[in-house]
Amino acid sequence: MGGVGRVRYVDFLRGVAIVMVVLGHWVITALVRAPDGTITAPELLATVGWTQWLTLLFQIMPVFFLAGGYAAAGSWRRHREAGGGAAGWIRGRAVRLLLPAAAYVAIAVACLAVSRAAGVDPGLLGMVGWALAMQFWFLPVYLIVSALTPWLYAAHRRWGLAAAAASAVLAVAVDLVDLADRGSWIGAANHVLVWAVAYQLGFAWEDGRLAARRPLLWAVAGAGAAAFAALVAYGPFPVSLILVSTEEVSNTNPPSLAMLAWVLAQCALCLLAAPAMERALRAEWLWRLVRPLGRVSMTLYLWHMVPVLAAAAAFYLTDLAPEPVVGSGAWWAWRPVWIAVLALFLVGLLTALVPVERLLLRVGGAVRPQAEVRQPYAVLAGLAGLACAVWALTVWAGEGLARTGAPAGWTVAGFAAGTALVLLPPARAAVAPEAAGTG
Repeated sequence: MGGVGRVRYVDFLRGVAIVMVVLGHWVITALVRAPDGTITAPELLATVGWTQWLTLLFQIMPVFFLAGGYAAAGSWRRHREAGGGAAGWIRGRAVRLLLPAAAYVAIAVACLAVSRAAGVDPGLLGMVGWALAMQFWFLPVYLIVSALTPWLYAAHRRWGLAAAAASAVLAVAVDLVDLADRGSWIGAANHVLVWAVAYQLGFAWEDGRLAARRPLLWAVAGAGAAAFAALVAYGPFPVSLILVSTEEVSNTNPPSLAMLAWVLAQCALCLLAAPAMERALRAEWLWRLVRPLGRVSMTLYLWHMVPVLAAAAAFYLTDLAPEPVVGSGAWWAWRPVWIAVLALFLVGLLTALVPVERLLLRVGGAVRPQAEVRQPYAVLAGLAGLACAVWALTVWAGEGLARTGAPAGWTVAGFAAGTALVLLPPARAAVAPEAAGTG
């Protein structure tokens, strides 16, 4: 639901969220060349404590889940109205994420394997493999939340905002248990529950339940911000909204009460800004500036750390880069130059990836992501494939692509097999005529 301005604002939020994640990673990446020529990457958030406050600016993934929920609600409703089922819709969403991820993984794993065979230091490759996979945490979470959409949306249609509130209450309970028993397996549930709150708020935005309730949105924004401040000031939670190795409690691994408060505040502010932004984005000149972000957002997200590695090789291994003390005034003065250099590398990388993008478009058409999945064996194969892909991506998000200096064969095989099962086109007996739409 919603007009042209609404749809454009959703695309704007998704594009801006990805750009802010990219900029955030680039800003906090610090490289140091040792006298023996090796390069290390000190953790800026741990060594320069005040920089943790920067994560309040750059952690805007709640916005992506909010916009994703809006888009998924419309897509799933159209699919159902056209006679489609859950299995076909879930497969279509998974294909759109796994296809570009598979291309990225294939190229990255091949480069790491060749480098290891050529005798490159395993420790260096381990660091490179971690940098290449640090963004993977998002993919398994989004795949799971997307797969739950038919049931989350059914709950929303029946109970409205109470469904999102129930997810929030469950997330609070899970985090309290996790705080009492640090490292408990139950804490992992919040990787889905917390982000599902933003996703479900996207449902309420799409069907108009929140558009006119500005007093409620102001109350949620204020309460979320106040709760975050109190939990950081008086609770065990750090201010950082991304993982910091020196902190005993993390706001992201798993997502915490403080992260939930931030999710609520950020989503409410985005919805409060919606009317003004929708009006502004009706201007064609502004939309022409924003629209390209949507086309390249997944590519930006997957590939944005490759320019960092290229810059490290070009300027740090050659000792050409100035190296003031990390966190010093001179170091920060060089940050704009660092960002500009990485942006130039990224533009070159995006140009080089054009043939890959074209190939993915052809493959995407060949696997028929719009095809309906009816046969029980096809449904089971798709679920098994999705589970394998989620497992492999989760492992890589935690360990990197080459923890021991070379890609782990079982993980690569699991991801390859899982992706192949998801991409395998079902029989041509029935095709759901869902329009492409947004999402």
